[in-house]
Amino acid sequence: MGKKFVYMFSEGSGSMRELLGGKGANLAEMTSLGMPVPQGFTITTEACTQYYADGQQINKEIQAEIMSYITKLEVIAGKKFGDLKNPLLVSVRSGARASMPGMMDTILNLGLNDQVVEAFAKKTNNPRFAYDSYRRFIQMYSDVVMEVGKKYFEQLIDEMKEKRGVKLDTELTAADLKKLAEQFKAEYKAKIGEDFPQDPKEQLMGAIRAVFRSWDNPRAIYYRRMNDIPSDWGTAVNVQMMVFGNMGDTSGTGVAFTRNPATGEKKLFGEFLMNAQGEDVVAGVRTPQPIQKLAETMPEAYAQFVDICNKLEFHYRDMQDMEFTIEDKKLFMLQTRNGKRTAAAALKIACDLVDEGMISQEEAVSMIDPKSLDSLLHPQFDPAALKAAKPVGQGLAASPGAAAGKIVFTAEDATEWAKNGEKVVLVRLETSPEDIEGMHYAQGILTVRGGMTSHAAVVARGMGTCCVSGCGDIKIDETAKTFDLGGKHFKEGDFLSIDGSTGNIYAGNIPTVDAEIGGEFGRIMSWADQNRKLRVRTNADTPRDAAQAFKFGAEGIGLCRTEHMFFDPARIAAIRQMIVSETVEQRERALAKLEPMQQSDFEGIYEAMKGQPVTIRLLDPPLHEFLPTDEEDIKTLAKEMKMTVNDLKAVIASLHEFNPMMGHRGCRLAVTYPEIAAMQTSAIIKAALAVRSRRPAWKIVPEIMIPLVGEVKELAYVKEVVTKTADAIIAQTNDKMQYKVGTMIEIPRAALTADEIAKEADFFSFGTNDLTQMTFGFSRDDAGKFLGAYYDKKIYEFDPFAKLDQVGVGRLVKMAADLGRQTRPDIKLGICGEHGGDPSTVEFCHKVGLTYVSCSPFRVPIARLAAAQAAIKDAKK
Repeated sequence: MGKKFVYMFSEGSGSMRELLGGKGANLAEMTSLGMPVPQGFTITTEACTQYYADGQQINKEIQAEIMSYITKLEVIAGKKFGDLKNPLLVSVRSGARASMPGMMDTILNLGLNDQVVEAFAKKTNNPRFAYDSYRRFIQMYSDVVMEVGKKYFEQLIDEMKEKRGVKLDTELTAADLKKLAEQFKAEYKAKIGEDFPQDPKEQLMGAIRAVFRSWDNPRAIYYRRMNDIPSDWGTAVNVQMMVFGNMGDTSGTGVAFTRNPATGEKKLFGEFLMNAQGEDVVAGVRTPQPIQKLAETMPEAYAQFVDICNKLEFHYRDMQDMEFTIEDKKLFMLQTRNGKRTAAAALKIACDLVDEGMISQEEAVSMIDPKSLDSLLHPQFDPAALKAAKPVGQGLAASPGAAAGKIVFTAEDATEWAKNGEKVVLVRLETSPEDIEGMHYAQGILTVRGGMTSHAAVVARGMGTCCVSGCGDIKIDETAKTFDLGGKHFKEGDFLSIDGSTGNIYAGNIPTVDAEIGGEFGRIMSWADQNRKLRVRTNADTPRDAAQAFKFGAEGIGLCRTEHMFFDPARIAAIRQMIVSETVEQRERALAKLEPMQQSDFEGIYEAMKGQPVTIRLLDPPLHEFLPTDEEDIKTLAKEMKMTVNDLKAVIASLHEFNPMMGHRGCRLAVTYPEIAAMQTSAIIKAALAVRSRRPAWKIVPEIMIPLVGEVKELAYVKEVVTKTADAIIAQTNDKMQYKVGTMIEIPRAALTADEIAKEADFFSFGTNDLTQMTFGFSRDDAGKFLGAYYDKKIYEFDPFAKLDQVGVGRLVKMAADLGRQTRPDIKLGICGEHGGDPSTVEFCHKVGLTYVSCSPFRVPIARLAAAQAAIKDAKK
């Protein structure tokens, strides 16, 4: 027997997630727990991979296996596919290994055709329901399988409602819906050029192909790249007997969470709609009722549902997100999964589950997505400014945080404006999964339709983006790019402020303030710190950034870039004088002006870090970056240097480089102009001595980092300049201060010869931004021009500047770490590129045994949590 590609729900289990996908594994698990799950089967993720291997075709063997499982389902249901007496209808839904809400496609009511719908109307004695189900199926099938846009069908529904003088879809009669089904089929024929398929088997294969295909739609690809989900996982497909929430007033459908996904409160949270099908609740077309209302509408079903919620949460030991349908007063469970939640809710739920004795502290640390912490550390509205502001309207508080920005009406505009440096708030009638990129770039999202479980709400919470949904008072004209609310008229580019914690909407631009971090955050972080092996430092160039990082738990500075201090208007003149100097004496005079400024900066940074280690990098960028381009600035500098303007322009032109990132920069500057390294060393050592004399309890040991080394001799040369200067200054004091001299490994040759370089270096810090740039051979400033094409053609799955390429660049890091330790077993090893705050990179650094990671201040908590998760995962192995 060949490979098995299909499993009945009763054959699977929760441990088969990789094969059955999240939804299929959980449906199998609920079935084994004896819960009311409509029966069905799962087509595995391997079938999806096979579909792509076979050139986007479902091969004959897999088709035959699927049809044999339809026969098994017919026996269980006592109904037949395409039968005129007792037809079997199914839903076809995706289910990837990792939860990807709304990113892939669903088809309901499959198996209906012109004959079956009439038989179905007779059998149920409910023609309105039968034709409602048929028009929904035609609409979904056309949209998902044949890619005819939804909007054509929505327009037909709106026209019909207007003609009948009704507001809601539920007010349309059986005759209206039958007419709509005819119009939908005509629309299908006009767009596709052939009749709507009548054979249920053809419909089924079309739907399965569409779900496989949706694994690679643009929104799914973007979501995967954002959430580090590999493209070769594929998606499973679940084929399940239909149960109907749209049979009338004793039927309904809903979505619920066992705890509040926005706040973490331990209370059932969700919504339902009577006489509706699943998509209605999440699509936000009608405004649903809160789940507690179900206790009045249908007490027995509600009591049974609450019981199931408790059992599921206890079984999975985590907050569950469930979908259910009630068919004629009978409850059915369609899905359960660990629910997406805000960062604040994640922390509260994790702490509560520990307090309730359901999970251990290590499990609590492991269940929080490190990237989600980002949203907690970000701004809220300034309470003083908020007092004076009057809301112009209110929607649902769907995802917390505060956002202020210029109004845009399309996801494309949100992306484009944000890339041009504008802060934007995306305003939509309702968001759809196609909007994912724009939602990612927006400060906040505001929708007219949609509940707390709508696409906008779920995706925004997952991203940590502020969202207010379902503000039905907004009168929007997306074509004209305007809307009216609270008696005010808003157009594209106007400022708007929204509060995702209250649902309030304000005209204008309300200033924001930094967030205060609550007690649960501290608890989780202390558990994380007890488990991690890696230290976490920060990249900070100012005392303010250093203090912020210290507050977030940074254990030192892994990278202080000295050049950022030179761009200050008060200092730029002296550095320009230094650059265009023609003699060593001139250069030293200019440097003497800079030294006290540098020293006071370093003192501020040492003070902010309260005795924690600080690594200061010597001047790195090419000198042309500091030179004037403005005519007036050139005249001023020429006057100061007693040069003619033409002579100065000639000097500036001579400093121009064709490839400055690989040019005269880093340690090459110190080799050419050793006086620059001497001045910076002097400022670092004097600052450390001054702070040590004021703070004797702090063990300050300066760490001086020489950048861009590729050859041990250049390191030895610059190191000698550093030690000579430092030793001379220390010798004049009674202080026996130690200091370290190390290097930044950012050139592949340095990684390959790290055993040699370690003879001269007390520490290595991996500058993975440049190491990535030089290993791949492309500039990070220009890579954006072609990376898009590389993603489209599946050459790259992610941006190597955002997430470390562990295969190539990572191999160099590991090799350098191993070689460095061979020469100097106690060598300190850190990473200070932008990758230092990326969870997958942090895990890699743990594996290769680095001493610390260093990242920007706001990513320090992310790195602390990721380091703990890596250690816990490692200990489990």
